[in-house]
Amino acid sequence: MEKQWYVVNTYSGHEESVKERLEMRTESMNMQDHIFRVIIPETTEIEIKDGVKKEKKKKMFPGYVLVEMVMSDEAWYVVRNTPGVTGFIGSSGKGAKPTPLPPQEIDRVLLNMGMSRMDIESEMAVGDKVSIIDGPFKGMEGTINNIDLENNRIIVLIDLFGQETSVEVEPYQVNKA
Repeated sequence: MEKQWYVVNTYSGHEESVKERLEMRTESMNMQDHIFRVIIPETTEIEIKDGVKKEKKKKMFPGYVLVEMVMSDEAWYVVRNTPGVTGFIGSSGKGAKPTPLPPQEIDRVLLNMGMSRMDIESEMAVGDKVSIIDGPFKGMEGTINNIDLENNRIIVLIDLFGQETSVEVEPYQVNKA
């Protein structure tokens, strides 16, 4: 089983407390190998009031939290029974497991937040083989030559017209081969 992203419905305004409770339950119930990240999709908006600029966080989907997890009976039970959670999106109810978000959907949401589906630091390393899944080099395979954490970029060496060429891609544009 692989980890995927799921949308969890919460009581509106309780997203932060659901996130905290779910992270605590994951820790206390030893589910770190099933439940990985809990994210509240937010964007930062700049508001000008009385000539003063202020940054304000705005929820992209009020009443929803994104959970990266491996869907198992235990993980489903932990998330579903977290106080404040009303259910999963994409589930018919009656104990049915929900359907995960398609990769392109989660990529779009995470990109708006300046994040990536992959945790570059822990999931990728120099020398790893990757497939490019988006952009002008889509369909090509290569080897990671450098990881620029500061700028959230990966330098991949690909074979272009018989020559090894380095291309710069964003984390959402590659999958481990």
